[in-house]
Amino acid sequence: MNNKYLLEIGVEELPARFVQIGLNQLNDEVLNMLKNKKIEFEKISLYSTPRRLSFVLEGLKDRQEDSVELIKGPSKKISFDEEGKPTKAFEGFLRGHKAKIEDSFVKEYNGEEYMYLNKKSEGRPVEEILIETIPNIIRGITFPKSMKWGGKNLRFARPIRWILSIFNDNILSFDLEGIKVSNITRGHRFLGSSSIVINNVDEYVDKLNDNYVIVDRNKRKEIIEYGCERLAREKGGNILPDEGLLDEITDIVEYPTPLIGKIKEEYLRLPREVIVTPMKDHQRYFPVVDDKKRLLPYFITVRNGNEDYIDVVAKGNEKVLGARLEDAKFFYQEDVKKPLESYVGELKGIVYQEKLGNLYDKTLRIQKLAVKIGDYLEVGDETQKNIERAGYLSKADLVTKMVGEFTELQGFMGKEYAASSGENEIISLAIYEQYLPRFAGDELPTTTAGAVLSIADKLDNISGCFAIGVQPTSSQDPYGLRRQAIGIINIILDKKLNLSLKELIDFSLYVYVEENGLAFDYKKVKDEIIEFFNGRIKNMFIDMGIRYDIVDAVLGTGIDDVYDLRIRADKLNNWIKKDNFEQMLFAFNRISNLAEKAVSKDVKRDLFTDEEEIQLFEKFNSIEDNVKNFLRKKEYDKALEQLSVLREPIDNFFDHTMVMVEDEKIRNNRLGLIKRISDTMLTICDLSKIVYK
Repeated sequence: MNNKYLLEIGVEELPARFVQIGLNQLNDEVLNMLKNKKIEFEKISLYSTPRRLSFVLEGLKDRQEDSVELIKGPSKKISFDEEGKPTKAFEGFLRGHKAKIEDSFVKEYNGEEYMYLNKKSEGRPVEEILIETIPNIIRGITFPKSMKWGGKNLRFARPIRWILSIFNDNILSFDLEGIKVSNITRGHRFLGSSSIVINNVDEYVDKLNDNYVIVDRNKRKEIIEYGCERLAREKGGNILPDEGLLDEITDIVEYPTPLIGKIKEEYLRLPREVIVTPMKDHQRYFPVVDDKKRLLPYFITVRNGNEDYIDVVAKGNEKVLGARLEDAKFFYQEDVKKPLESYVGELKGIVYQEKLGNLYDKTLRIQKLAVKIGDYLEVGDETQKNIERAGYLSKADLVTKMVGEFTELQGFMGKEYAASSGENEIISLAIYEQYLPRFAGDELPTTTAGAVLSIADKLDNISGCFAIGVQPTSSQDPYGLRRQAIGIINIILDKKLNLSLKELIDFSLYVYVEENGLAFDYKKVKDEIIEFFNGRIKNMFIDMGIRYDIVDAVLGTGIDDVYDLRIRADKLNNWIKKDNFEQMLFAFNRISNLAEKAVSKDVKRDLFTDEEEIQLFEKFNSIEDNVKNFLRKKEYDKALEQLSVLREPIDNFFDHTMVMVEDEKIRNNRLGLIKRISDTMLTICDLSKIVYK
C-alpha cells in the first residue's frame, strides 16, 4: 500500500542557524531508521520554518521486510553425545529459540564446527515501528545550545509546543515527555489560526499556506530572492548579493514579503562598509547598488507577514536604520578628529587575554614578529618600513568609537582612519588585511605587507594560547585557532612564501617571554604547535587531492616550509604513477630499514671488497651532485628520477653482499654507504611512508 506519514515538531522560534542543523539531523535520523528497520519507501520531503521541523514519507510499505538472522549455537562436539543424540546443552539452545533439530545445520567458525539456526522473523507493521522509533529520533537531534523546560528531561534548542503525527488520515500517537501528539498544527503567529486540523497528510502544505505559513524552504527563498530583485530593479539597481544573508532571512520568516525603504543621501557620504554593516549584520537588510556596485539610497528588507500596511512597516524600518546610520555618522566624525596613531596608547587599557597582557602588548609583539618575517623573506626596505608601521597601527582602531559600536568593522575602519591620517595605501590596506581570511573561502591578503601582518597576528594568537594551555580540543576551539592556522597556510601557499614555521614559532614564543615574561615549558609548547600545524597541513593537502601517505612521506622529512612541502607532495604524487614504482619503493625501503644502524656516514672506497658494493658506491657518487642541484631548484621529480637509477645496484648489493658482517670496519663502511643514500632520499621524502596500492 502507498502509505504516507507526516511528522511536524512545533517549537518556539529557532535561531536561523539552528533550523538547518535540526532539519539535517532529522533527515539523517529518519533515513537511518528506515534502513536499519528495513522499511521500504519511495520519497522523503523535508519542510522547515523557524517554528517547525517536519517531513513527509511517501510510498511506505505496510510492514517491514521479513528477516532471517543467523544464530550461532554450541560447537558440534558438545551438541551430540557419543551415540549421536542431542545433549542437554543443544536441546536448551533449540528450546530457547523455539526450533527443532531439523532446523539446525553445521557451519565452520575459526576452524571448528558449530551448530547454527536461521531464525526467521516476520516483518512488523510500519505504524508500530514508527510509534517506537520517532520519540528516539526527536531525542537524537542535538544543537550547539540546548535547553530543558517545564520539568522535562528532553533537551532541545527551544521548547517543543506541539507535535503533529499523521499516518495517512489517522493520528499516530506516541509518548514523548507528555507532549501532546495530535493532528493539530499552528499557522502564522499573528495572521494564521492557532488550531489547524490536518485530516490527512496531503492537506498539510496547502492548509498551512492558507494560514500564512510556507513550509517549503526553497519556495520561501525563491519568493525572497525574486521579490527583492524586482523591487531593486524598479529603482534602477540590484541587490548586493549575499547568500549567507539570504539563507538567514529564509530561516527567520514563515511568510516572506519583501519591501523597500529609503536612505538619506547624506549617509551615503560615509565609507561604504559603515553603511553596509548596520544594514546587513544588524538589521538584515539588503543594500541596493547600481551596475558599478555603487550604493543607491535604498535598502530592501523582508517582512514576516503579508502586505497589509506595508508602507507603515517601511517607514518604521527607515527610522530604525536612520538612527543606526546617524550614530555611525557621529562616531566617524568624532574618530577622524585625531590621527590613528594617537589611539595606540589607549590600547594599554584593554585586556587582550588575562595571562597574555593588553592590546598594546599584543601590538608590540605583532610588530616584532612581522618585522622578523619581513627579514626572513628579505623584503625591500620600503616594504619593511610599511610592515613595521602597519604593525604598530594594527590594533589602534579597536579603541575608536566606531569599532566599539560596530565590532564587525575592525580592520576596515583601521584602513579608513589610516588613510585619512595620511598613511600610505599599503599601510592602510595591510591594517585591513591582517584579519584575512576571516572564514573558509574568504579573500586573502593582496599585499606583501598585509600577508606578513596577517601571519604575524594569527601566529601570535596561536603561540600565546598554546603557551597558557588554551588549546583546541576535538569538540571545542573557542579562539578559532584551527581557522587561523589554516589561514596562515593558505596565505603562504597563495603568496608562494618560503618560511620556516619552526623558526617563526620559536621567535613568536621568544617574544612572549621577552615582552610579557611569560613562563612555560618552551620545548613542549613549541613541539605541540608544530604538531598542530602539521595536522592542519595534512588535512588540507588531502583535501587538495594528495594521497595521505604522500603527505606523510613529505612531512616525514622534518621540513617545515609549507610551500616547499606542497611542491614536493605534488611532484611525488605524479612520480609514484610510474610503472616501475613498486620495484623502486622496495629497493629504497631495504635501504631505510638498515640506515638507522649506521654509526656514521663516512665511507672509504678501499674498504669495499664486493663488486656489487663498489658498483653501488660509484653509481651513487655519479648522481649525488645532480640530485643536490635539482633539490636547490626544487625540481624534486628530477631528483627522484636520478635516485631511481640506483634501484638495480641496490637490489644487486643486497642480493650478493652481507652487510652485518663481523668485521666492524667493513660493516660500518657498508652501513655508512646505506646511510648516505638514505639521507639523500630523505632530503626529498620518506619513501617508507608510501603504501603501494
